[in-house]
Amino acid sequence: MSCDSQLNLYSTYRSHFPAHDKLLLTTDAGVSYTYADAENCSAQIANYLIAMGLGKGDRVSVQVEKSVQVLWLYLGTIRAGLVFHPLNPAYTQEELGFFLQDAAPSVLVCDSSRAGGLQALCDSLGVPHLRTLDADGAGTLMRGAELCATQFDTVVTSAADLAALVYSSGTTGRPKGIMLSHKNLVENVSVLVDYWGFSGSDCLLHALPIFHVHGLFVALGCVLMSGGSMRWLKSFDSAAVLQHLPHCTVMMGVPTYYTRLLAEPAFTAQSCNRMRLFISGSAPLLADTFVEFERRTGHTILERYGMTETGMNTSNPLHGARRAGTVGLPLPGVSVRICDAHNRVLGVDEVGALQVRGANVFSGYWKLPQQTAQDFTSDGFFNTGDQACIDKQGYISIVGRSRDMVITGGLNVYPKEIELLIDEIPGVKESAVIGLPDADFGEVVVAVVVLLDDVRLTAERVRDAIRGRAANFKVPKQVLFVDALPRNAMGKVQKDVLRKRYE
Repeated sequence: MSCDSQLNLYSTYRSHFPAHDKLLLTTDAGVSYTYADAENCSAQIANYLIAMGLGKGDRVSVQVEKSVQVLWLYLGTIRAGLVFHPLNPAYTQEELGFFLQDAAPSVLVCDSSRAGGLQALCDSLGVPHLRTLDADGAGTLMRGAELCATQFDTVVTSAADLAALVYSSGTTGRPKGIMLSHKNLVENVSVLVDYWGFSGSDCLLHALPIFHVHGLFVALGCVLMSGGSMRWLKSFDSAAVLQHLPHCTVMMGVPTYYTRLLAEPAFTAQSCNRMRLFISGSAPLLADTFVEFERRTGHTILERYGMTETGMNTSNPLHGARRAGTVGLPLPGVSVRICDAHNRVLGVDEVGALQVRGANVFSGYWKLPQQTAQDFTSDGFFNTGDQACIDKQGYISIVGRSRDMVITGGLNVYPKEIELLIDEIPGVKESAVIGLPDADFGEVVVAVVVLLDDVRLTAERVRDAIRGRAANFKVPKQVLFVDALPRNAMGKVQKDVLRKRYE
């Protein structure tokens, strides 16, 4: 497929829609919607956006709570040839100011409770339109769209045209806009549907947020591209998941979802009687969780690895060994390699920089050509920023982010390696290893540890458990005990927050 060929993500979804009266989703409140609703409501929104004066390539910034109407807005946006720009509802007005200034959208869709303050922000930044959309589907967006026709001819776009603009978390500096084309998203989800065995008979338990790649492109894409259905939960709640799980065949979640389910006595093999697949991503899955989940349910969690910039890159197999502590094998069409600091390809089990190449990889950073050039090699591989190794069977293990790597006395320490050792200590719930400044060594290794309730451990006990199992320079010089680790919306530990807190 050439980059100039015609391709629209919605048109591709649409070509896989089943009979229009087939159920698409059922909400946690018991309200059901069909594929016909998706077609008609997305057409109304597309018509409404075009009537507002938006044109091909214009950005639609969206900061709202999860609702069915956000799904219609997403589909209507790409159907109209516009660019969907999702934003975490937790962002403050100050944070939002950066995104609106950088993305320069033609419309901001927000919760009505924030409209007053955000209207002033839009006026100051030259954002022409503001519309509201609340969690119950009310607001000016749907009131306007409901007056529009339920037919719309999907705008012709090229494979290289942008479908979405999604910003990085900004943990290493200011957030960067990641430009995802129609081709990036179509190619990736097409591979996933086949690799994970999705079909029209599948029902996905969707408890993920949809301002993030995991819930928006991966989960929704697999359903829409296979003609399946969903149980649509506004957020993760263990009781709600247990209620809806018997009606589902697939669940996607972050590791926190699975640990919370395991904490529920009612979560048993019988709860998963109809399930065929549990998929985990967005953060590392602890081996203990992997083992306990299989013991409790008889199901082996499938862990995969992806990024906002690339969609999914690797996955443990649907049929074949799913190995704890690994993110599986490269997906079809994705090239993966491990390189040293001089871009030389490393061998089996050698740790280095993980690089990927494929049709799934984004086209570049929004308005940052120099950063784009810096993060790609001359032969087209994207430097993920992750440190990894590949074993002789081809399974990939992520050992840490390059920005999280601790360099002490000129020697590299990969946090994941030490975290795994600490997490094995009886009484430890979880841990995070960071580097803190040191006048002598440059950085020293520091462990931040969360204990199980009513457990007492000393720093020396933690260090003793590591000595003998890791080189001396890897043993934490300090062990700090905390009640909980700071996490972002997708459950990833925010090590930058820990570093700032303890510097």
